[in-house]
Amino acid sequence: MLRTACDLSVIGAGSYGTSLAVSAAKKGLRVILWDRNSERARQMQLKRENIKYLPGIIFPDTLKVVSSLETAVRSSLRLLVVVPSKTFREVVSAISAFVSPSHSLAWATKGLSSDGRFLSEVAKEILPYELPLAVLSGPTFARELAFGMPTAISVAGIPSSFAAEICELMHTDTFRLYESKDLIGLQIGGAVKNVIAIAAGMSDGMGYGANARTAVITRGLAEMVRFGLACGAEERSFMGLSGLGDLILTCTDDQSRNRRFGFMLGQGKTSVEALNNIGQVVEGYGMVNVIKNLSAKLGIEMPICSELYEVLYKGKNGCDAARSLLTRELKAE
Repeated sequence: MLRTACDLSVIGAGSYGTSLAVSAAKKGLRVILWDRNSERARQMQLKRENIKYLPGIIFPDTLKVVSSLETAVRSSLRLLVVVPSKTFREVVSAISAFVSPSHSLAWATKGLSSDGRFLSEVAKEILPYELPLAVLSGPTFARELAFGMPTAISVAGIPSSFAAEICELMHTDTFRLYESKDLIGLQIGGAVKNVIAIAAGMSDGMGYGANARTAVITRGLAEMVRFGLACGAEERSFMGLSGLGDLILTCTDDQSRNRRFGFMLGQGKTSVEALNNIGQVVEGYGMVNVIKNLSAKLGIEMPICSELYEVLYKGKNGCDAARSLLTRELKAE
């Protein structure tokens, strides 16, 4: 095995990538954090803080920030990609120029590719070697993780020994990682929960109350399970951290960009106005279109996702969408 300078290279210096890098470095691991913007990387290395995305969190001494992707990849055999789903293919393609057969690749990106493919499929297609792969998914707000507040997520990988390795590597006194066998289920949970969170936020923005929000979460979970089973996932996965856990977190707390986005829509803002107000990637916005198309292809009924698609992409009024859901044909739960 090649000798490398660091224990982990985190590719992507947004709020979540930075928090994962900080958490690992606080444990004493030697960590590289990569940012594509050279000036921002230089300022983070100098100021020891990600002022744009995670202000107030001081970097441990064992965390180094770079803007050279080659340096980041060649510095560690363990790579953790934390970028928006829409740039995952581009970033992994760039990484592929520098990886060796000894590398392994994990990601904490939550979503599917724009053509509805799993990110595990995208990575396998792009990488020049058959590397160990793993996905991290679960209820995690970046700032709480970076501050060392108790957090738990799930990790699934191929082979399963790599998932176990990631769990051991990143586990701390306050960050607990559970090994899962369901690579597909974890990816679906991370994608669908963002869509449902937009719907829950819209419901609250329109003033519909706690009863309606709970109904959206519960029926949204049912949609997630139906979709997941059609894609080959295990039902029990959606009752865990990457399914129900992440769904509750994202639908009920205003740290969630997806929930805030939906809330603004419910108050009458346009999608463009809401996105500009948030100023960061809202994963659920693109996933609405992806999951709507994929569920239609699979013949899976996902009424919340379908109505949200009509609101975001066809200009349907939010109140009319809610009325459509409420007046659907009665059926058993």
